Amino acid sequence: MRLIFLGDVVGRSGRDAVYRELPIMRQRYKPDVVVVNGENAAHGFGISLDMYQKLRECGADVVTLGNHAFDQREALVFIERESNLIRPSNWPRGCPGAGSCMVVTPSGQRVLVMNAMGRVMIEPVLDDPFPALAHALDQCQLGRDCDAILIDFHGEASSEKMAMGHFVDGRASLLVGTHTHTPTADHQILPGGTAYMTDAGMCGDYDSVIGMDKAEPLQRFQRKLPVEKFKPAEGEATVCGVAVETDDKTGLALKIAPIRIGGRLSQADVGFW
Repeated sequence: MRLIFLGDVVGRSGRDAVYRELPIMRQRYKPDVVVVNGENAAHGFGISLDMYQKLRECGADVVTLGNHAFDQREALVFIERESNLIRPSNWPRGCPGAGSCMVVTPSGQRVLVMNAMGRVMIEPVLDDPFPALAHALDQCQLGRDCDAILIDFHGEASSEKMAMGHFVDGRASLLVGTHTHTPTADHQILPGGTAYMTDAGMCGDYDSVIGMDKAEPLQRFQRKLPVEKFKPAEGEATVCGVAVETDDKTGLALKIAPIRIGGRLSQADVGFW
C-alpha cells in the first residue's frame, strides 16, 4: 500500500501550494491514502471549514490537527460532523471530535489514521499520549483489524517523538512527527518495521521563522515585547512530507522517502514509485 503524509499547512502560501501540488502528486504517485496536517492552515492558527473542505477536494483523505486545533472557534462545531477531520486523541474526555478515523480505500483496504500530541514544552498539556495510543493499538491491531496504521504525533521535543516511534514500533505502519515545521533527515524504518520521521516539516514559506513573517518573531526575541500579531510569510511555499510503501501482508513498512516540492529547500522526490 502507498501512503503519503504532508506536514503542517501554514497560511495562504502553504494552502495554495498544497491545493496546486496534491492533485499532481495523486496522479503521479497513485497513493492509496493521503493525510495532511491542517492545524496552521487559517493564518497560522487553526483551520476553517472552507479550508478543510478544499484540502479534501484536492486529495486529502484525512486532515489531522494539533495544539491549534480549536483556535478557529467554528472548528468546535464542524469537527463533530466531519469524521475525516481528527484532533489529538489524548485531549481530555468530552473534547469535540475524534482522535482517529478509518479510511477504506477503493480496493477495500482499511487504513487507521490516528492523531496524538506530546506533552513536553507544548501547550495545552493534554493527557498522557502513551497509554492513549497503546489502548487504540490494542483495540485495532495492524494485520488483524486493519491493513495499515498511520500516526501523526504532534510534538515539540524530538526526544518525545523518537520515544513514541520506538513505543509503537511493530504496531504501526508509520509514525511521523509534526509541529516544529522543519523537515528532519532521519526518515527510517525502525527494527520492528514501523516507518519513522521525527518531523515531516511544513507546507509553507521557509523564508520565515517556522512559517511566520520574520519581523515580529525577530523583534520579540530581541526585545521580549509583542508589537503585533504573528502573520504567515507569503512567499513561495515548499510542500514537505513523507511517502511510505507498506507490505500488504503485514502492514509494516517496506520503504520510506521524504517529499519536498517547490520553494527554497532542496527538492526530494519519491524514487520507488
